[in-house]
Amino acid sequence: MGFLMLIAGFVLLFFSGDWLVKSSVQIARYLKISTLVVGITVVAFGTSAPELIVSLKAVFDGVPDISVGNVVGSNIANIALVLGTVSVILPITVKKKSILFDWSIMMMASILFYVFSLNYQLQFHEGVIFLTFLVLYLVFSVYHSRKQMGKSGEVIEKPSMKFRLAIGLLVLAAVGLYLGSELLVRGAVIVAKGFNVSERVIGISVVAFGTSVPELATSVMAAIKKETDISIGNIIGSNIFNLLGILGVTSALKTINISSFMVSVDMIWMMGISVLLVLAMLPIKHGHINRFKGAIFVSAYLLYMVLLFTK
Repeated sequence: MGFLMLIAGFVLLFFSGDWLVKSSVQIARYLKISTLVVGITVVAFGTSAPELIVSLKAVFDGVPDISVGNVVGSNIANIALVLGTVSVILPITVKKKSILFDWSIMMMASILFYVFSLNYQLQFHEGVIFLTFLVLYLVFSVYHSRKQMGKSGEVIEKPSMKFRLAIGLLVLAAVGLYLGSELLVRGAVIVAKGFNVSERVIGISVVAFGTSVPELATSVMAAIKKETDISIGNIIGSNIFNLLGILGVTSALKTINISSFMVSVDMIWMMGISVLLVLAMLPIKHGHINRFKGAIFVSAYLLYMVLLFTK
């Protein structure tokens, strides 16, 4: 029963997240918001929406390890599993120096998360700090991207969906995200009890893997189209949203209790994998994440999963 609820929750979250992005983009076009701004804000938030809803649901249901484990596990999976798999399929070439800036923001957010968690709690004021940094990052990203566009000006694409249909799809997506998170969190708790493993382990492994599926799909498609900067940018952007957005919103609404293992083991793995990423991208602008490096990432993820379930 627990596995069926997990699968149903994953499927519902996957499609609902996709509907949220599509409907939000169409509504943004009706409001004459540029493609640039939509890409940096609406799409980035949309792909992280499943993680946000699941984390909120888990915290308010009294299972914070699933909430925090979802964020930490997703960030590890996004780099080690998703980016590793993509580079094994098709080696990734790093072209933009701006990726180093985004990586720095991700690393800063990771360190801040670790420091805030040393008392084994994330509180309201820390959530506000996370959200403030997120807003500043988004404002800077939009400003920098507009500056890079130069004289070409902003592109405002025409909507390809009727406004009422877009609103309807948005509502459907919101309902789907809620129901999907309900099924996923309940299913995860049942599975954890059934296999006698902690909610932390289920959150980091099963739940995090499921909510990383949108990033995997987006990055694989970007790599196939040889849009490698988009592939890396999507991963780093998603991780920033997970840390600053999801943890920010969740802890601002309710204090999150964090287990000692999460602080002393899982967060160290998360930061270590992030450092491994920047080393793999060197030299920035001419870096090359080849199949060998990709295999190292995937192997690191598998090793982490083995240690997670055996200790």
